[in-house]
Amino acid sequence: MSTYKLTLEYDGTHYAGWQYQPNQPTIQTEIEKALAHITQTRTPVIAAGRTDAGVHAYGQVASFQSEKHLSVHEWIRGLNGLLPQDIAIQQAEEVPDTFHARYSAMGKIYEYRILQAAHRSALERYRMWHIAKTLDVKAMKNAGKYFVGIHDFSSFQNMPTDTKNPVCRIASLTWKHDDSLLCIRVEADRFLKQMVRSMIGTLVEVGLGKRQPTDLQQILEAADRSTAGKTAPPHGLYLLKVLYE
Repeated sequence: MSTYKLTLEYDGTHYAGWQYQPNQPTIQTEIEKALAHITQTRTPVIAAGRTDAGVHAYGQVASFQSEKHLSVHEWIRGLNGLLPQDIAIQQAEEVPDTFHARYSAMGKIYEYRILQAAHRSALERYRMWHIAKTLDVKAMKNAGKYFVGIHDFSSFQNMPTDTKNPVCRIASLTWKHDDSLLCIRVEADRFLKQMVRSMIGTLVEVGLGKRQPTDLQQILEAADRSTAGKTAPPHGLYLLKVLYE
């Protein structure tokens, strides 16, 4: 029995997220179907994180075990030949049996993309959050500084959840603002349920003048989801990378 690590990308538009759900299309379902076709046996797949419906990934990581002896190139070629066009394996490697896609992860990097434009985009409608109004990006950056560090992020965790520890360490929050495209990248050791989207929704309210940057400190200290802003839509969110030792 060998353990394999997969790095994959996907367009989450037409899926109900990563995790298997009865009678719903999911990323996990498609990968396990492809593995079953290759191995002729049920092969469970574990992901580094369960992305929500509509969320995309450039660097999701999954692991599985199999008695099928194939080279990593054969796994990539075989899986990509069976998977839908909106899911693709980018890398495969054989790893020690102690590797676990979720529990071995040291952190993740997400990026959220906002389209600032007077008119909506036909091509980017499922890939960015369109905001027609002008955002005060400077105010948003000032507000974002309060996120960096170790904090209780209960105010940015959506329910229901079985997470008992709301404390996360955000290592960095970086910005890229190019014409109409605003990208906000967040690196942390762990993330709560829909945490990034809740953070972005609150920052956008700052950018629209509905909140002040200094409000973020009080929101964090409140540890109460009702004090923060709305949850940003899923289609602007991308899992860029999972960090391992």
